[in-house]
Amino acid sequence: MTIASAALLLFLILDPLGNIPIFLSLLRGLSPERQRIIIVRELLIALGVLMLFLWGGKYALELMHLRQESVSIAGGIVLFLIGIRMIFPPPEGLMGELPEGEPFIVPMAIPLVAGPSGMAAVMLMGSKDPGRLVDWSLALLLAWCGTAAILFFAPVIYRWLGTRVLTAVERLMGMLLVAISVQMFLDGLQAYLRPAAA
Repeated sequence: MTIASAALLLFLILDPLGNIPIFLSLLRGLSPERQRIIIVRELLIALGVLMLFLWGGKYALELMHLRQESVSIAGGIVLFLIGIRMIFPPPEGLMGELPEGEPFIVPMAIPLVAGPSGMAAVMLMGSKDPGRLVDWSLALLLAWCGTAAILFFAPVIYRWLGTRVLTAVERLMGMLLVAISVQMFLDGLQAYLRPAAA
């Protein structure tokens, strides 16, 4: 996997366009200056969490005695479920009921930006090819920068594109995520079955 393809995968998982309506609803009533401060703070927290999972994922897997194939299969299943929910969102929205008040860490940083699928993906990258942690960190930074730019200008993008276009783009991203998740699942299954076949 190249840095560009890893960055694209992580960008799809972070789903910035799908998060725009949720971010705006959570920040409704706050001043534009306060909104920007909160968005930057939550994005930095999410980046820190994802970096922690990227660099520490290998050791966490060793500690829990989990094989890379297990993480690949589990990550594929989680991504598949997230992709399906992006294509067919439930009536209460992707994240269900959200708490009131100014958000702090939950739900904006976790799980809206740094969700279980993102954590599983970076952990899989770091444990599968630990010699390329710098490459994966660069890919994560690229995906995060794209996500941050979109969410920082969320009000402008929302006014420009509108709900219909954002919904259509999110469902397209969901389709891509489903395809990627199936491939991840099959790769994990193939790696698991290879020793038995040999």
